[in-house]
Amino acid sequence: MSSKKNIDLEKSLTELEAIVEELESGDLPLDKAMQKFEQGIKLSRGCQTALKDAEQKVEILMKSAGSENLEEFDQD
Repeated sequence: MSSKKNIDLEKSLTELEAIVEELESGDLPLDKAMQKFEQGIKLSRGCQTALKDAEQKVEILMKSAGSENLEEFDQD
């Protein structure tokens, strides 16, 4: 098993939105802005991993359900 911790995707997205708003306001000192930016990058990576894992689980479930005519998911 992987040692990755599960994240609460909705909570992480809410936190990420708040960080973006803070950074866009332009009211943060540079050092605080850099800390928020780093925190945002970590949250973003965690969300991407969670979404990728969910996509893989759905694909496995679809294949195990006998659906062989799967359409590719266009991520763009």
